[in-house]
This record gives sequence, structure tokens and C-alpha cells, in this order.
Amino acid sequence: MDIQRPSNAAAKRRRRIIVSALAIIFIAGVTLGLSRLKPAAPSVERSTIWTDTVKRGPMLRQVRGLGTLVPVDIRWIPALTDGTVERRRILPGTQVKADTIIMDLSNPQTEQEAQDAELQLKAAEAEYKNLEVKVQSDLMTQRANAATVGADYSDAKTKAEIDEQLQKLGVISGQALKSSKGKADELSTRNQIEQERVAINTKSVTSQLAVQQAKIDELKALYQLKMKQLDSLHVRAGIDGVLTEVPVVEGQRVTAGSNLAKVVQPNHLKAELKIAETQSKDITFGQPASVDTHNGVIQGTVMRMVTVDVKLEGQLPPGARPDLSVDGTIDLDRLANVEYVGRPAFGQENSKVSMFKLDPDGKGATRVTVSLGRSSVNAVEILGGLNEGDQVILSDMSRWDNVDRIRLE
Repeated sequence: MDIQRPSNAAAKRRRRIIVSALAIIFIAGVTLGLSRLKPAAPSVERSTIWTDTVKRGPMLRQVRGLGTLVPVDIRWIPALTDGTVERRRILPGTQVKADTIIMDLSNPQTEQEAQDAELQLKAAEAEYKNLEVKVQSDLMTQRANAATVGADYSDAKTKAEIDEQLQKLGVISGQALKSSKGKADELSTRNQIEQERVAINTKSVTSQLAVQQAKIDELKALYQLKMKQLDSLHVRAGIDGVLTEVPVVEGQRVTAGSNLAKVVQPNHLKAELKIAETQSKDITFGQPASVDTHNGVIQGTVMRMVTVDVKLEGQLPPGARPDLSVDGTIDLDRLANVEYVGRPAFGQENSKVSMFKLDPDGKGATRVTVSLGRSSVNAVEILGGLNEGDQVILSDMSRWDNVDRIRLE
């Protein structure tokens, strides 16, 4: 005989409901917990970032700019007269002395004018000699006449004195004495006139010769000018140095004032640096600077500030030459006892930037706001947001602008 068992379907159904409810509650709790968790910090390879430590102490402010070495002494040689280039004797790059002839020009008119000026000068000099002989001869004749009159006056004066004594003795009459005195007075006047005439003619000789000498001097100056123009047809360097440019060719017609050649002194150079306007405002005359020629560093001082010119001091490094590209650094000033760190990839001086500060264990970094002060080429002053000893990332971190924390691996 079969015995009927009690049914447990209701119990099973209740267990399924309870288990389902617990599972739903568990899933909801996990979901809620996960929703409240912050997203995991992204990982960054430590080898791809550049870090530095905040320091305290003196900081040298500097600015840097690229530029070139240029000669201090540059001589452009102009044509002093019109002409045609007949021959170029040397090529650019050749060392020259001051009297080295670079090229020859030709100008028949200049040659003719120089010859005419020489002939005019010789004619004026010959005329001067003729005039000198003539005026000296006239002066000698005048002096001879004056001497004759002087002798006659002396004789007449002596005779008048004798006649005066004879008249007192009654030897001659008063009329004879009066006649002899009249003769003496006449010759005295003539003698005085002749002496004045000699003096005037002497001065006239000087003035006539001076007029002719002035004409000679004028023609001599013209002759020297024409000879200088003639000599300038042989174009010389003018200074010791290196010929760098010859912008004319043989057969070319040039006019007075045209540049024929350029000579520089390669051992006397300066550096022309291009500094950003935002940095050049602090540059002043005399500030120390250093110029890297990529084959040595030479010291110097600022000598001009529009395009910054640096006067080089001391021996030039090997390979230094005009137009060589260089890298120059200028010392602005030295800040005493400030907090500073290496210059970040982004961030101007006197501004606020976001930077990642490393955790003490070095395994992560958190974003902080940092106030920057005055900057240099490789460093920047810290005004706030960091303390001495803090390590920060200087590399470009713009890729992680949307996160406030990273992990370093």
C-alpha cells in the first residue's frame, strides 16, 4: 500500500525567490559601489618624462637666442669714377692686403682729363717762373732809378751846404745859394717818391706771385684729384682682410658710387643674436654674454640692443668665421635666495600653470597649481604651489589634461 508524501514545491519556490532577491541586492550594491569609485589613474612610462627638484638658492637669469657671427669692420669699395671692368685679378675668399689690386677698370675720358690737368699745372708753373723773373727785373730797375735819384739828392744836399758856407764868406751870391737849396729840396722829394715806389713795387711782386701761386695750387688740387681718379681704376682692397664679394663681371659698365667689392676682417667679429621681444626688454648695454660657436664658447658683452650685438672678447675659437651660425646666452641678473626649478615645457614667467608633483614614493604624481615668477633659459622662479625638495614633471603633459593623477611605471 503506497503512503503519500507531503509536497515541498512551495518551499522550493520561496527559496528561489529569496536567492533571487539576495542576488539582485548584491548586484545593486556592487554596482553602486563601483559607480562611486574614481576612475583608475592612467599609467605613464617614467623613462618618457623629465623631472626636476625644487631648489632654493641663487638663480642666474639668462636669455638665449640664435644668430650669426658678422665682421665688425666691413669695407665696401665703391667706384670713384665711371668705367668698364677690364679684368678681375682675384676671386672671393682670397686674403688681401690694403694695397692688393682686386680689379682693373678703364675710362679713356679719365685718362685724358688726368693728362690735361698735368699739362695745365706745368703751364701754370712755367707762367709763375716767367712772372717771377719779370717782376723781379722791374723791381731791380725801380731800385736802380731810386738809387740814382738818391745819389743826386745826396750831391745836391752837399752842394747846398757848401754854398751856404760860401755865401756867408761872400764868395757867392744869395741867388746862387737859393738855387742850390731849391735843387736839393726837389731831389729830396723825388728821392722820397722813389723809395715809396720801391716799397709799393716790392709788395706788388708778392701779391702778383701769390695770385699765380693760388692758380698753381688750384690746378695742383685738380691734378691730384684726376690722378686719384686715374689710380682708382686699379681697384685696391683698402684694408687687410678677406675679399668676400665681387658683384661685377668683366666687361660690365659701372658708374661712380657703384659697389665693386666687399672686404671684411675675419679675425674681428661680433655676434648678432635674435632675441624674442618678450625677453629682450630686460637686456641692457654691457651685460655679460657667452657665444657658442659649436666648436668652443667665447665670452662677450652686449653692445647693441635692437638686434642684440655681442662684442666678443679674447681669442676666437677654431673655425670661427663670418656668417657662422651661433647660439648666444646673455646674463640678465642674479636672483638671491629664491625657490626655483627647471623650466617646464609650457608656462610663461609671472603666470600660473598646472604641473604634476611626484608622490614621496615616486610611484605616482598629482596635479597642482604653481605660480611662476621670473624665468631664465633653463630655470624659473617658484612663487607658490611648491616647496623646496618637491619633485615635479617638466615634460609636456597636455595629453593628460583631463586627469588629476597619474601612475608612474
